[in-house]
Amino acid sequence: MKIVAKKKLWKYLFWLGPFLITVGLTVGLVSEQWELIPLAFLITGIVISGLGIIWQSYETNWWNRRSTQAGTNALVATLAVLAILGLINFLGTRYHLRADLTEAQLFTLAPQSRELVRVLPQPVKVWVFDINQNPQDRELLENYQRQSSKFKYEYIDPQSRPGLAEKFGVKDYGEVYLESGDKRQLVQTINENERLSEIRLTSRLQQLTNSNTAKVYLLQGHGERQLSAGKGAISQAVQGLGDKNFTTSPLNLGETSKVPQDAAVVIVAGPKRGLFEGEVKALQEYLNRGGNLLLMIDPNTDPKFNSLLQEWGVRLDNRLAVDVSGGSVVGLGPAAPLVTEYGQHPITKDFGNGNSFYPIARPLEITSVPGVQATPLLRTKPYPNSWAESDLQSEKLEFNADKDLKGPLTLGVALTRKQPAKSASTPQAAPTPSPLPSPTSQTKTSPTPSPSPKTPQALPLPSPSTQSKASPTPPASPAPSASPAPTPSPTPSSQTATESRLVVLGNSDFATDGLFQQQLNGDVFLNSVTWLSQQDEQPLSIRPKEPKNRRITLTTTQGNLLILSSLLVLPLIGFAIAVIIWWKRR
Repeated sequence: MKIVAKKKLWKYLFWLGPFLITVGLTVGLVSEQWELIPLAFLITGIVISGLGIIWQSYETNWWNRRSTQAGTNALVATLAVLAILGLINFLGTRYHLRADLTEAQLFTLAPQSRELVRVLPQPVKVWVFDINQNPQDRELLENYQRQSSKFKYEYIDPQSRPGLAEKFGVKDYGEVYLESGDKRQLVQTINENERLSEIRLTSRLQQLTNSNTAKVYLLQGHGERQLSAGKGAISQAVQGLGDKNFTTSPLNLGETSKVPQDAAVVIVAGPKRGLFEGEVKALQEYLNRGGNLLLMIDPNTDPKFNSLLQEWGVRLDNRLAVDVSGGSVVGLGPAAPLVTEYGQHPITKDFGNGNSFYPIARPLEITSVPGVQATPLLRTKPYPNSWAESDLQSEKLEFNADKDLKGPLTLGVALTRKQPAKSASTPQAAPTPSPLPSPTSQTKTSPTPSPSPKTPQALPLPSPSTQSKASPTPPASPAPSASPAPTPSPTPSSQTATESRLVVLGNSDFATDGLFQQQLNGDVFLNSVTWLSQQDEQPLSIRPKEPKNRRITLTTTQGNLLILSSLLVLPLIGFAIAVIIWWKRR
């Protein structure tokens, strides 16, 4: 009897475990503080409950039962499935893995858009004033929002919130606005036929978040590509610069004889006639004072840039770049080299093995020059796929070992040159008081180049507006008016070093209207100008592309024929085949 009573006592004692667990949970939830007391109750209750389960199973031989083993296996399998599902949901919530199988990557943001949103300096919000929420537009906005918590969007009904609509100046349904701080900008107006464009949204986002505007001058007067729309024009390229917050203006050095001081970049796009000697010197002086120049020189032209390019170690080859492997793919023949190999440079860092092509291009020869750092940007395939053809009149392109040059050929190069630091001297004060020079006075750089004899080390890139400045040094103590004037002695001022940048491309056709939108052609041009402007906050990547219109436009006759064939002809053919097969097997 004592043994039976002792067993019952242990049985009731083990019920103390669930009671202590309940007490611990109650104390913790009510106080909202999981300190020593609730944790002590919980741990003690769990230990007692565990011992009770072990004791009960030992007494009843519960683990050896067949039903127990089957139930345990089912419980373990259920818990394993729940754990796997929970892990999948956790990973799916924390990490977004999406596969876009469309040809034009319609549901994936372009690298430039992703990079721009990830480095947003301040929160931005997209306001869509429309009643209907198009799934395609929402998907695009969701893609932006996934890149950064600083990007938000909201759909607004203008009638339900007229005050907000009046604040933005909404005039019609479908207007999309971008807001950042106290800045607001209209992106576009969407409707059933025009959906929200990634190109416009990224462009407006870049303009809104980047308050710096850089001035780009395009040289004119020597047969260069015209800036307005027309045959062989670069109006799309100029529009692309405007979308990236650049201000463009034509430049005629024959009239001004000097590059304006506010020029961040000067572009020379395909001149057909040679420049005057004074114009070339003006561009040399511009580079020597820390300017940035983009040269796009076509074959069979001599713009008289030999003296300028010689200082940078670049020579224009008069032969024609031929690519027998890529011309047929592009559809422009072997005289349009297809480039898939790019140099390790910020301009082309995100290109991978993407395609860009250059109809009627000339190779470049690069030699080492002290103080100049050169990086090839565009390289053709090796021989026998590409070579430099010297016989431009022959209709049949064949490699001639005596005259032609084997590939790979360099079609573009980016160069940098550190300008030496200039020390300015300011005379000490004379007895007669004279006004001190303005703190923003600038020291002019000598027009003659003076490259450093050593290869420039990797230094932080200067700001686009960085120039050599002289800071006036005030006298330590003013001399009395009765004393003779001392001889001015030079006092060294702060020293700064500017950097000149030059990009030379052996082709300008790739940036013309029609070809600018193809593949990576526009990215090569825009990234080159952005890098030249020395605006390091601007992303250098692949910009978004417009989706291709794959709609099939049918006439009324074609539509009726399609309906008749699909609803009548094809079913009758299938029925006839079924009857024939049945007759043969009968």
